Amino acid sequence: MKALNLHGVGDLRYEDVPMPKRESGEVLLKLKAVGICGSDIPRVFTKGTYHFPTIIGHEFAGEIVEAEDPSLIGRGAAVFPLLPCGACEACRTEHYAQCAAYDYYGSRRDGAMAEYLAVKQENLCLLPEGVSYEEAAMSEPAAVALHAFRKTGIGMGDTLLIYGIGTIGLILAQWAKAAGVRNIVLVARTDDKVRWAKDLGFPLAINGNHVDVDAFVKKITDGRGADACVEGTGDSEPWEACIGCVRNYGTVVCMGNPVGAMQLSQDGYWKILRKELRIVGTWNSSFGQVENDWKDALWGMQKGHLDLLQIITHRFSLAEYEKAFRLMHERREMYGKVMFVL
Repeated sequence: MKALNLHGVGDLRYEDVPMPKRESGEVLLKLKAVGICGSDIPRVFTKGTYHFPTIIGHEFAGEIVEAEDPSLIGRGAAVFPLLPCGACEACRTEHYAQCAAYDYYGSRRDGAMAEYLAVKQENLCLLPEGVSYEEAAMSEPAAVALHAFRKTGIGMGDTLLIYGIGTIGLILAQWAKAAGVRNIVLVARTDDKVRWAKDLGFPLAINGNHVDVDAFVKKITDGRGADACVEGTGDSEPWEACIGCVRNYGTVVCMGNPVGAMQLSQDGYWKILRKELRIVGTWNSSFGQVENDWKDALWGMQKGHLDLLQIITHRFSLAEYEKAFRLMHERREMYGKVMFVL
């Protein structure tokens, strides 16, 4: 079969590789749609994976073509890419994102930028009626966004500020809208991202380089501040801005992966104390019996709470991988979700 195989940093090849062998407890997926995650860019160009070669890709959906259970054959599915050890304390409490010895499709083992992939049956999320493969391939960012939104603790009539207009930020905004959040302020650093967010139904999108974000939030909340802020860029300045914009006793959710050292001024730290803020981290998503962001994400797609197809801005075949990765790595134009469609 054909696959995108990472042989080393900067050495991604579209080549023939052996078909995966389905083991006991696994199904064989014929991949239909695979998203390029922002984390795949440093994986390819700077950091690498845990071993070489590695077939990358962890946002995916496909058709089950082989399975021990014949009723599964022909069904569509998304796949939770984290493979927990099942033995540590985190696994015993279904906090799989905190597993001490996890495996992972697309970084620690071969992933989905290929024609076929064998996956654990217990990691399947079967597609409900009406959900397309392209939507299902966005289950991972949709679940991550839902996990982060739940950390805010807000809902009907509240005000939410989101720093960063990317795929996860926009999906988070859609979750907030579905929950009845009244004011959803999205902050970007470029006008094209602001226009895009407004076209997607978020009129309170602003360019933080041109608009005083704190004054804007104070104006729409009668001086009170946002009930919660989500920092989605991994940068110090937006993090401190969130601390400034949130109301007394509000919540700041730290979601963005840091691009460097995260620094906070004395005044910013003082605001945490004076406002008695709740600073919360969010990581990955839940996939358990009690809480399952993945199943809820697919339900949100089916019910129309999420409109994910409009967030996909570019579609490529696997053979066009150089064009797809160059677009994101060199930021040649504004993009949302970039996806391989097989």
